[in-house]
Amino acid sequence: MTLFQFIRPAFKVPTLGWSAGDHQKWKPPIFTFFLLNLGLWLFGTGQAFIINGGIGLGPWTVLAQGISKEIGWSIGFSTFIVSLIVLLLWFPLKEKPGPGTIMNVILIAIAIDVMIPVVPIPNSFSIAMLQVAFGISCVGMGSALYLTANLGPGPRDGLMIGLQRILNRPIGIVRLGLEVCVLLIGWVLGGKIGIGTIMFAFGCGHAIAICLTIISIGQPKMVKV
Repeated sequence: MTLFQFIRPAFKVPTLGWSAGDHQKWKPPIFTFFLLNLGLWLFGTGQAFIINGGIGLGPWTVLAQGISKEIGWSIGFSTFIVSLIVLLLWFPLKEKPGPGTIMNVILIAIAIDVMIPVVPIPNSFSIAMLQVAFGISCVGMGSALYLTANLGPGPRDGLMIGLQRILNRPIGIVRLGLEVCVLLIGWVLGGKIGIGTIMFAFGCGHAIAICLTIISIGQPKMVKV
């Protein structure tokens, strides 16, 4: 294997040996379910690093932080409520959740609230930048594990897919429209926008792609019959 093959980012979510064959399978293999939850916990931990970095958040976390400031809830609980509302929007769109969808709603919110008191608060801008970059890397690896488990899309992804089908617009435009609206609402409510927001916007997708490549190395591909 060459260095280029190692660092070349994946272009799609691979189907690996631990991937579930059906995302609505409510009794997945134990190892698949373990990796799903490990990925979700890493995702929430990454969000905690970004939040404590204090230089800006991703769009949906900006919304959760804005709600937290307005109502007095924790950011984790605000994230849970936002995810739950988004999930309820699936029903008129006729999207179907999987077990990973439900765990996404619950576990990321818990991880954020558990890890925020544990994660340090940086005392300089340069350390804050490094902390946010590390948080984005955690989000990338968590997303890679979650996606390859193939146990159902997250609430926000399902909303995007459902809206794209109804509106018949390019999925990138639908995703961009959703995240711009969420970001603006969160900012009006007092959520933090800054250089960390830009880092997340440009870095998160690449982090996920690279982490998908990393976890694919040496893993058997699952053959569907």
